[in-house]
Amino acid sequence: MTQGHKLRDVLSKPGILVLPGVYDCIGARLVEQLGFPVVFTSGFGISGSTLGLPDYGFLTATEMLWSVGRIAKSVNIPLVADIDTGYGNPLNVIRIVRDVIDMGVAGVILEDQEWPKKCGHFEGKRVIPMEAHVEKIRAAVYARGDSGLVIIGRTDARAPLGLNEAICRGRAYFEAGADVVFIEAPQSIDELKEIARAFLDVPLFANMIEGGRTPNLSANELEELGFKIVVFPLSGLFAATRAMEVCFQYLKNHGTTAGFDNTLSFNEFEKLMDVSKYRDIEKRFAISTQDLDSD
Repeated sequence: MTQGHKLRDVLSKPGILVLPGVYDCIGARLVEQLGFPVVFTSGFGISGSTLGLPDYGFLTATEMLWSVGRIAKSVNIPLVADIDTGYGNPLNVIRIVRDVIDMGVAGVILEDQEWPKKCGHFEGKRVIPMEAHVEKIRAAVYARGDSGLVIIGRTDARAPLGLNEAICRGRAYFEAGADVVFIEAPQSIDELKEIARAFLDVPLFANMIEGGRTPNLSANELEELGFKIVVFPLSGLFAATRAMEVCFQYLKNHGTTAGFDNTLSFNEFEKLMDVSKYRDIEKRFAISTQDLDSD
């Protein structure tokens, strides 16, 4: 069974699916070990962590795939990847989709912003014509073949063109073959309700960003509204950044980390990285001193 089909199996179960967002393999392993069934890679987080730059279209397709591929291989659970706009026209989308399938990715988000794109909660977004993104969705459906890859059709039209246009686009993307509809950055609970009413028979995706434009609702609240998937893409990034800031400030002030207790121990990190597994493999293929002496 491919990872795409595994994700489809998870989505077929009752209840809302909660996706924690990660930007590296450590985060992905934590998500898996804590028992989440699916993990999500954040383009915002990957841009910040790999380039030290905001989610402003600086990240190239090569850099995104480099990170996503390694994260996918670090875990056994399905991974949903943010692949921005597909980095070009339908031909580029076909290539990207085939690449992520080869990497073991289970699902992708494909958005309708103009390139260079921006974080969905930044100002100044612009979108391509709806018909152009419909063709990108159709190209992604064509490229996935029998892999089961889940395609999430995202529109950023709410900010520049209004909610009605965003809903219209979401419907068009679903009819073009997207499995899930994602209307980015609704600005109130009433707008979330309106989206849910417009897509009664369509799986809906919600994006919860602390301090973003959309009200930060719980998974239970979103499920009651009618959403099927909710992602918390930046929670881990923000928490980790704050934790490092506090740790480094302590080190700067004291010249030591002795007495700073809000960290994993060395042994706890070894367990997260499954060091014992690699010690056993190392022993299996080790050369004994007796063998060396006989040479």
